[in-house]
Amino acid sequence: MSEQEIQELLNTVQELTASVKELTEENARLRKKLDRMNELLLLAQQARFGQSSEKREYVLKGGEQMRLFNEAEQLQDPKAPEPTQETLVAAHTRKPKRPLDELLKDLPVKKIVLELGEDQRRCDTCGSELTPIGEKFLRRELNVIPRQVEVIEYYTRTYACKPCEEKTGYANFYTVENVPPLLKHSLASPSSVANVMTQKYVDGIPLYRQEQIWKRDGIALSRATLANWVIQGSKWLKPLVRRMKASLTEGAVIHADETVVQVHKEEGKENTSESRMWVYTSGPFERRQVRYFEYQPDRSGKHSAALLKEFEGRLVTDGYAGYDQVPKATRCGCWAHMRRKWREAMPRGATSSTSKAAIGYEYCNKLFALERKYEGYSPKQRQEMRQAQTEPVLDAYWTWVEKLDPEPGSKLEDAVKYARNQKQALNAFLRYGDVEISNNLAENAIRPFVVGRQNWLFCDTPRGAEASAIVYSLVETAKANNVEPFAYLSLVLDEIRWLGKTPPAVELE
Repeated sequence: MSEQEIQELLNTVQELTASVKELTEENARLRKKLDRMNELLLLAQQARFGQSSEKREYVLKGGEQMRLFNEAEQLQDPKAPEPTQETLVAAHTRKPKRPLDELLKDLPVKKIVLELGEDQRRCDTCGSELTPIGEKFLRRELNVIPRQVEVIEYYTRTYACKPCEEKTGYANFYTVENVPPLLKHSLASPSSVANVMTQKYVDGIPLYRQEQIWKRDGIALSRATLANWVIQGSKWLKPLVRRMKASLTEGAVIHADETVVQVHKEEGKENTSESRMWVYTSGPFERRQVRYFEYQPDRSGKHSAALLKEFEGRLVTDGYAGYDQVPKATRCGCWAHMRRKWREAMPRGATSSTSKAAIGYEYCNKLFALERKYEGYSPKQRQEMRQAQTEPVLDAYWTWVEKLDPEPGSKLEDAVKYARNQKQALNAFLRYGDVEISNNLAENAIRPFVVGRQNWLFCDTPRGAEASAIVYSLVETAKANNVEPFAYLSLVLDEIRWLGKTPPAVELE
């Protein structure tokens, strides 16, 4: 073979090698694109048909998915004994029932004794009168008494000094101080206003339905009147809520979150634009629990910065960058949000062997499982246990995260970016035993607002939104301290009207 033929063969081999390399690279690119399209398809199916729960059972361990189809063949055992009544009962863990006495212990009791009539209290044998010798308990029932509405009429009695009148011809007159009205020229009382507020902000009953309830009671109160009771009544509560805010910022830990609220008649904004309801809560180890709601026209971080400008403790939040404007606080991240990011990146039926997102999800589950073991311990003890048991898991987690190279534009990339950007905040809980691993405390506090929003949809005016923030602050704080909201609002409105518009701080305390 001539040198020319050899050179031609070498050139052909080089061309074929380059072509193979080019086709291999193109094949890899197409495979990545196909994987991305499959991921989007599975995520779309999951969003439409799948469960929304973040329960860890969503992740199937390697091999478990196949056993869904062939578990009968794999698990059959002809020698396995059939279950008996005893084994069935023992295998089923029932939730312990509350004793009936405990369930009814706070309710008033009306005793009904069934007795013979007067004409039946004679012995059939000798005709003598029967004598009671004891009682036998039969049963208990719950009796519902419809709410009662009554009118209270206030009079003041006037007194005169008769001896002075007889001596001088002029009498000295004395009268009792008037009970200050909650709202001037109104039928509103502390209990009626507390009832409207409780039904709207605790039970989620909008004012137009409350109007119908009052009508069934025979009282024609328009929803405009009820709205006025809420807004005007909330003005009495405003000084108390301000004192609650001061108490909140004096603590060591604060949780914060915010959600959308639509407010009509907001100056310079369309009716369809979004405003925000912010919530700030005490940490779980604070002696006095506070839930503070604040309405703001937007989501700017300057609002939390203004509220918490003097706060030097730990601020637990989600990953929203606006909280970075709080000047003196230490940011602490939320692992529930981190877990949610991995969850969103998991295709349906993902396992830790088929999905990198499922591995991240399982790491988060390990952290939450450890936190459950630390429940009931003091902050110092929790800090020590976290450093001994949680820190190694975190080290392994971050080593794994740094090795990930996700496809650009994928949900996995979103989760990886969130993890890397939030690393410092997510690790902060290791240094502070009084800091929770998640921001669930704030999310649980704002959930009643979100549920109520589904009923009333929007606030008509900024004044209405501010009134809602005030009332939510009080009822959620009452619930956090195991106080019945209606009883608390009734008491506060009844007492605070005697203190005027600027109550002394000691009285508010």
